[in-house]
Amino acid sequence: MILYLQIPIPSKTPNPQNKLKPHLSVPTAATTSSISTDSGLKFRQKLIYLQSLNINPAKALNENPNLRSSPLSTVYSVTHCLSSMGLEASALGRILDMYPLLLTSDPYSDIYPIFDFLLNTVEIPFPEIRKSIIRCPRLLVSDPETQLKPTFEFLKQLGFTGPNKLTSQTTLLLVSSVEFTLIPKIDYLVEVGFEYDEARNMVLRSPGLLTFSIENNYKPKVDYFLNEMNGDLEEIKKFPQYFSYSLERKIKPRNRILMEHGFSMQLADMLKVSDGEFRARLIEMQLKLVEDRQ
Repeated sequence: MILYLQIPIPSKTPNPQNKLKPHLSVPTAATTSSISTDSGLKFRQKLIYLQSLNINPAKALNENPNLRSSPLSTVYSVTHCLSSMGLEASALGRILDMYPLLLTSDPYSDIYPIFDFLLNTVEIPFPEIRKSIIRCPRLLVSDPETQLKPTFEFLKQLGFTGPNKLTSQTTLLLVSSVEFTLIPKIDYLVEVGFEYDEARNMVLRSPGLLTFSIENNYKPKVDYFLNEMNGDLEEIKKFPQYFSYSLERKIKPRNRILMEHGFSMQLADMLKVSDGEFRARLIEMQLKLVEDRQ
C-alpha cells in the first residue's frame, strides 16, 4: 500500500504575504531539562536493576558501551530468555557479569539458537540445559554454526556417542577449538607413548583430559611419573584420572611418604582415597611388614 503525502508547493509567482512558514518546535529550557531528567532516571533504573542481579555496572558499561544507550527492556528480554531455561537470578547475575555483551544481545538471533543446538543437535534433555550453561557460561557467547557444530562433529568422530555421548557435565568441551585445543592434546598423549586408540579411550573414560593444559598439567605430571616415580604408562592408561589430581598438593606428598617407608601403591589406590584413608592404609602396610618379619 503506497501512501501519498500532500506537500504544499509554492506558486510560481511568489506572494510575499503568503510564504510557507516552517513549523519548527524549538525546545525550551524546561523541555530540555525534562528530557534530560527522564533520560537520567531511566539510566539510573537500569543501573539499579543490574545491581539487583549482582552485576557490576561499571564493568558492564566498560566492556559493553552499547549498554549505556540500550533501553532497560533489552536487558529484561535477555534475563527473561535465560530464566525461561531454568536459570535462577543468582546464576543470571554471575553469567551476565562474566559476559556483559549478552546484556544487549537479541535473544531470538543470539541466544535461543544456542539452546536449540543443545536441545536438538547435542540432545541434552531440557532439564539439563541449565546445568550445561551454569557449568560453562561461555556456551552463550559461542556461535553454533562456526564453533559449536564443528567441535561437536569432531567429538562424535572421537567416540562421544551412544553411552559416551555428551552430557551436561561434558558440554563444556564444545567451546574448545578442534585445531588448537583438542587435537594437540590427543597428539601429545600419542607422543608420550600411547597408541591413538589408547589415548582415545582414555579421554572417553575421563573427558576432563581434554580440558587440561599440556604445558601446565600433562608435561610436569608425565615427567614426575616417569622420572621420579619410575612408573609404567600402563598405569596411567588404566587410571587416566591421574591428571586430574594436584601434583604439588597430592601426588608428590603421597609418593614421597610411600618412598620414605619403602612402599608402593597403584595410582588409583594412592590417589582416590581421602587423607585419612591413605594414612590408614599406610599403617596397615607397616603392620603387615612387621608381621612378615616376625
